[in-house]
Amino acid sequence: MDVTDEALAAAKILWNYHLMGHEPARSDCILVLGSHDLRVAERGAELYLLGLAPVLIFSGGLGNVTRGIWKEPEADRFAAIARGMGVPEEAILIENRSSNTGENILFTQALLKEHRLDPQTFLLVQKPYMERRSYASFKKQWPEKELLVTSPPIPFETYPTDEIPLERVIHIMVGDLQRIRIYPGKGFQTFQEIPAEVWQAYEQLVGLGFTAHLTTD
Repeated sequence: MDVTDEALAAAKILWNYHLMGHEPARSDCILVLGSHDLRVAERGAELYLLGLAPVLIFSGGLGNVTRGIWKEPEADRFAAIARGMGVPEEAILIENRSSNTGENILFTQALLKEHRLDPQTFLLVQKPYMERRSYASFKKQWPEKELLVTSPPIPFETYPTDEIPLERVIHIMVGDLQRIRIYPGKGFQTFQEIPAEVWQAYEQLVGLGFTAHLTTD
């Protein structure tokens, strides 16, 4: 599918909405949510090496995208990257069974309980275009915890790669915005206001055929 100038303009509106704009700060724990983008692992390791938390958790088994391209769980692959960047083994915790954002949080809760840890402040690391959805999922499952969300600081224009093409990014952003709208009613996420301009851009992209990541639930 060709990505036209019209689609690019609408996609940029969605990209900006999905970003939370939080400034990373010292926290009790860095929680990195797995995905197909290895730059998320690098971002989590960088934040640990900057001294922003004493514990670095990687959460993720195989999800919708990685199930078809990887055999190794996302968390294990991410943790290997962190070790290669100099993060000590004793600082890393791995949750490698989850297959969606809700399970990321639930299984991480169980992992922390198993290790008798009770962090109160979290620095959550995700892809740029999944910041808001991850925030909404975390706050629904764990409302009493303080949360900042961050991602690799890469602009929309240079984010796509050969492995993560622009078309796929747009499909996922459209699907995630749909979930931000409908999942609060299902009890999966907290409510996030969607400005009219953002929803108009969503409808524009759906009309252009960016529907591969939409849910029928």
